[in-house]
Amino acid sequence: MKIDTVLPPHFLTAVPKLAAAVEAMGFDGLWTTETQHDPFLPGPLIAEHTQNLQFGTAVAIGFARNPATLAYTAWDLAQASNGRFILGLGTQVKGHIERRFGMPWPDSVVGKLREQILAIRAFWDTWQNGERLNFRGEYYKLSLMSPFFNPGPNSHPNIPIYIAGVNTGLAQLAGEVADGFHVHPLHSPRYLREVVLPAIETGATSSGRARSDVAVAVSAFAVTNPHEQAFVRQQISFYASTPSYRRVFALHGWEAEAEELSGLVARGKWGEMPALISDEMLATFAVVAKPEDVPYALKERYTGLADRISLYSPFSPGERDDFWRHLITEMRV
Repeated sequence: MKIDTVLPPHFLTAVPKLAAAVEAMGFDGLWTTETQHDPFLPGPLIAEHTQNLQFGTAVAIGFARNPATLAYTAWDLAQASNGRFILGLGTQVKGHIERRFGMPWPDSVVGKLREQILAIRAFWDTWQNGERLNFRGEYYKLSLMSPFFNPGPNSHPNIPIYIAGVNTGLAQLAGEVADGFHVHPLHSPRYLREVVLPAIETGATSSGRARSDVAVAVSAFAVTNPHEQAFVRQQISFYASTPSYRRVFALHGWEAEAEELSGLVARGKWGEMPALISDEMLATFAVVAKPEDVPYALKERYTGLADRISLYSPFSPGERDDFWRHLITEMRV
């Protein structure tokens, strides 16, 4: 498994030093998120201040953008980094797309994301190979690419596209058309084994591919102390309150608890939510171990299920450096 980490939510001035420290620590990849900052802007800084580190978005919100802007940005980042960039896309949920980004929510989430990916690749094919741009789907009809707007060939044109999801529709889509799948932090090994991986394989088979053609990237909760335990209980309760993620809880027989969490959100009782996450739930959705045992617990939990792994809590230079060094070293044994 490749060992990655997530860029903490900092302003751009902090990115060069952070990226260099991530590479020096020995991580394989660095993911940027779309939470408090733009996920693409750190990219040129990461490319400039590292040599071999892969980096990508985990994730950029696809439905907040159009295929052309995504294609241009990824094209430039791939060129600037000598092919180290990975384009990771997510859909978000309806409320955020409509009320935070001011964009329309599609009738078919899977259908629109499929078209978006294919349209992005159509742009790349036009720029790299001179093919006429002629993409026609339900959501996008793209046929105009004059020389003035064509960036031309790229020395690193094969840009991986990962997508993120929780349920089977997007996992199957990853198998059909993507190069990787970002697993949501709210998951269990059983959910991966029984729901996510079979869906990816179904999609891959339908496209004449193998499951192994799709890299599975996991973000894992880890609990090593009381502070982390409180934080992870809070995060699990927050995610489980979202109806889109309810299937993960339902698989383990906790659908009623997920519905109760949704009710607490509706009444604004955020402080009461973590108490509903039992010790059994915590151990199901998180690695609970002593700091020195985390790498062994991760390998036991994810060997055969994941190709890349990162902890939900990001690496921060100068904090727990011995923990991270031990984690990376032992995960590679």
